[in-house]
Amino acid sequence: MGHSNEEKVDNLEEYDDPSLYDKKNGAYIADVEFLAKYASKTEGIIMDLACGTGRATIPLARKGYRLIGVDLHEGMLNEAKKKAAIQDLEIRWINQDCTSFNLYEKSNLIYSVGNSFQHFLTNEAQDGFLMSVYRHLDDGGLFIFGTRFPNAEELLQPSSEEYWKTYIDDKTQHKVDVYTISHYDTLNQVQHNTTIRKFRTNDDNIIDEIRTNISLRYVFPKEMERILVSHGFKIENVFKDWNETPITVDSNQMIYVCKKMM
Repeated sequence: MGHSNEEKVDNLEEYDDPSLYDKKNGAYIADVEFLAKYASKTEGIIMDLACGTGRATIPLARKGYRLIGVDLHEGMLNEAKKKAAIQDLEIRWINQDCTSFNLYEKSNLIYSVGNSFQHFLTNEAQDGFLMSVYRHLDDGGLFIFGTRFPNAEELLQPSSEEYWKTYIDDKTQHKVDVYTISHYDTLNQVQHNTTIRKFRTNDDNIIDEIRTNISLRYVFPKEMERILVSHGFKIENVFKDWNETPITVDSNQMIYVCKKMM
């Protein structure tokens, strides 16, 4: 997590339970393997922005790289600190807003994964984030990030309650049915999502229901190109996935590798 604006309070709900976040996302490593290739050619400190619970930070530190993790959400950072301490890893964790962070040092490699770029909901937030990244990069340094591709399927989600998936809750062993509701605001390019978790007993009665909200900004490829270039970045590559597949019209993701221009 890493943004600050009027919608910030809503947007933190999905991260209130860091262990739940880890259950959903912890096993994902495709981006870590991608980043490790670039880290192997990098000298000095590497910065992970909107690092969350350290899903990408910790495995890179395990490989021997020096990492700083920055995030706005204190609960997520505390979870990251605990995990790093168990593995005896020295990582600097910084509780700051990614739209205006200040670490008083520079890096040759800065990255932001987990589609965190979509949490910057306004032009001002995007600008603040990119200006902060630019300020902390060495000349010729790389900035790598991923965001969802705004394809029709992604944006035109149903606004009624739609079944998504079912899982078993670790603590209670109860079945949990997950539903989603989405509404895309075309004027602001922001999708408002509600996730509904319905907890069921063994005889299938609903005993609890939790709703969380999250809003995500979508950026189109030509728009992203203009934004990045105007902030002093040269786009080296755009991929549709972390396997370096060239981007196509049927992409679900946009992975950017950008260089700071001098």
